[in-house]
Amino acid sequence: MPKVLVTGGTGFIAGHCIKQLLERGYDVVTTVRNPDKGAKLVTALTTSSRGKLSYDIVKDVAQKGAFDEVIKSTPDFDYVLHTASPFHFNVQDPVKDFLEPAVTGTTSILEAIKDNAPAVKRVVITSSFAAINHGSDKKPPFYDESVWNPITWDEAAQDKTKAYRGSKTLAERAAWTFMDTARPHFDLVTINPSLVFGPAAHLSSGDLDSLNTSNLRILHMIQGEMNDKLDPTGFYSWVDVRDVAIAHVRALEVPGASSNRFLLLADYHTNKRIAKIIASMGPQLREKLPANLDEEEDDLPPPGERYLFSNKRSIEVLGIEYTSLDKSVKDTVQSLLELGA
Repeated sequence: MPKVLVTGGTGFIAGHCIKQLLERGYDVVTTVRNPDKGAKLVTALTTSSRGKLSYDIVKDVAQKGAFDEVIKSTPDFDYVLHTASPFHFNVQDPVKDFLEPAVTGTTSILEAIKDNAPAVKRVVITSSFAAINHGSDKKPPFYDESVWNPITWDEAAQDKTKAYRGSKTLAERAAWTFMDTARPHFDLVTINPSLVFGPAAHLSSGDLDSLNTSNLRILHMIQGEMNDKLDPTGFYSWVDVRDVAIAHVRALEVPGASSNRFLLLADYHTNKRIAKIIASMGPQLREKLPANLDEEEDDLPPPGERYLFSNKRSIEVLGIEYTSLDKSVKDTVQSLLELGA
């Protein structure tokens, strides 16, 4: 079977991508920051696929040439999924915490593949809806793969609140620029998911501190942290992590995916809608939520004020059948409870 390199293997999306690849029979090599994380990952994900998953160490993706040794040591990769990129809220320095790791990590791995991995046919990069959002000049805004967030390096470097959006936008732009200028032997696909919910792929009990940022609102609800009042929803579009993983794998396999971006966005959500799904799962969870849940605001902007979107390309080219919010939330809650939430 083909061999795939997956960077950032302990990440939320990467873990599900690895599961999908193993289930399809691929040989997978993933990168982690230290051996303990690698050993734990292999143990968690290879119960029925022993020998199909291994790992290499990349301590700092922001270093130029960070992936050179991994690529050189296994030059027969057929595909690469590059998911490694920072995403957290503890921003001290936008350049060091976000922009440099994202952009340098992306360009470095593309250069390493071009120079040392002649068998690679396609690279799939995990970008984000953040690289699209805020780029529409329509009223209301409309988003599809043709739209780009207009943020600049200077804007992202000077504003911590824009650092993540800038990192994803600038890293993806750097990837497409590389393809245009370097003309490598492989082609490129980018996956641009919205806020990602869904069950954990490989965390074990006691690892809730490592939970992906998107799922924190669900964790906070089932732990009673919104017992008095629900937090504002904020960002109100979403997608299930399993759909994102399937999109990554099909992006490797489907010829028509070549040289495309794919917006992965299932629908709108609100914290009230999530809370009502959780409340339906039983009285022990219902009591963690506001007593007057029916009176809480469903704060989705009204039609005409919310942005519109098209996920047509992901459905028609990759065959994505989007998971419902009901299933995604219930499966996420069950996963978190199994982790000790």
